[in-house]
Amino acid sequence: MTNAQKPFDVFLAHNSLDKLKVREIAQQLKQRGLTPWLDDEQIPPGQLFQDAIQKAIPQVKSAAIFVGLKGLGSWQIMELRTFISSCVKNHIPVIPILLPGVSSLPEGLLFLEHFRWVEFAQEIDDASALNLLEWGITGRKPETTAEHGNKPGRVPEEQHLEEVETILKLSDDLSSDRNVDYTQLRNLLAAGNWKDADYETYLVMLRVVGRELGDWIRPEELLNFPCTDLRTIDSLWVKYSNGRFGFSVQKNIYLKLGGKPDEKYYKEGWDKFGDHVGWRVNQNWIYYSCVIYDIIAPVGHLPWVRLPNQWISFSSLASKLVNCSR
Repeated sequence: MTNAQKPFDVFLAHNSLDKLKVREIAQQLKQRGLTPWLDDEQIPPGQLFQDAIQKAIPQVKSAAIFVGLKGLGSWQIMELRTFISSCVKNHIPVIPILLPGVSSLPEGLLFLEHFRWVEFAQEIDDASALNLLEWGITGRKPETTAEHGNKPGRVPEEQHLEEVETILKLSDDLSSDRNVDYTQLRNLLAAGNWKDADYETYLVMLRVVGRELGDWIRPEELLNFPCTDLRTIDSLWVKYSNGRFGFSVQKNIYLKLGGKPDEKYYKEGWDKFGDHVGWRVNQNWIYYSCVIYDIIAPVGHLPWVRLPNQWISFSSLASKLVNCSR
């Protein structure tokens, strides 16, 4: 879908406590001929907010992040980082908006300061702020726009991927006991490139155990896998998937459904696990070509275990994770 074909000009992400102010701004945008995406106008009762938001991202030309006196509300920091990553992946400009009474970004949201923001200093009908917001949404500067907001920065048109990734990754721990570089894995995950990140996970794990491309990691090597490296790989997956993917996510599901980390085959637990994470469909285990490389895949679907004797290897991995968490 090209930008011209997208039905909505801007996604309005906000705390429900700021709903009235955001509705007023949405009405002002409509009067300027723009079409905002607002949750209570687009999400029918009974639909999950997170699912609706994921579906909305490809339909919008820009995204506005409203920050009011009450903070983000349900938009937790991790969720916001994931949302911004999705916007960047889809070439969607991100526009922070400070509502009346907020003069600077809260400490937990300082990564947003790299985007030029719009500040509604006094009233919601602040024409100067609305002109700036329209400029950010459309990429066209209204003739009456005055200098306003924070110090000069980049206009929130299409953001450069590398810059935004740098912002999102400042706090990542890439520690390794085997001098393995996890930068590429982090970059792929931050960009939401799940397929290449899955393959990169296989590659870095090979490096950790000292094996070459095309080889396999043995169960006994998983049992001796360095905890530092395992935590690094897992934490990156968990962080950038907003808790949906990662070895620890899979381990918790596996143990909850009857699997045990002792390298023995527990058919009932293993089958239930496969059904739960989407590795088994209609009682048949899927092939690699059927792996779903998308954030909407079932929780625990990724990373895909690229190992021989899959259930033995996974049990070994679960055992190592249990030991590393002690």
